[in-house]
Amino acid sequence: MGWAGGHTLVVDRAQGKAGGMGLGFNGGEMIALAIGGCFCNDLRYVAEAMGIQIATIEVDVSIELDGQPSIVTEATLSTHVTAADPAADVGELLRRARSISTVSNSVARGFPVKLVAR
Repeated sequence: MGWAGGHTLVVDRAQGKAGGMGLGFNGGEMIALAIGGCFCNDLRYVAEAMGIQIATIEVDVSIELDGQPSIVTEATLSTHVTAADPAADVGELLRRARSISTVSNSVARGFPVKLVAR
């Protein structure tokens, strides 16, 4: 279980794998969800700034795993976004949202992860 403020999330392994009960997301799924969720939030922020009313958002994130230990080697963010106004520049909305996406930018640039035993 993970907590952030009043929110909780379950991270688990697949049923029967290393004691997993299949009750939550695995690490790879969490990375994909973080990329997609952050991008969806950024779409809303950028749309508001651009004066665009979003009609629909569909986002699918797929990841490729490789190596031992397994690491994500690529993530693909597939989107379908429509605006209430057909003349709205959805392409520019997508470009701007991608450019400010905290999770995608952080993953793409990499960062150290420190382990501190308490």
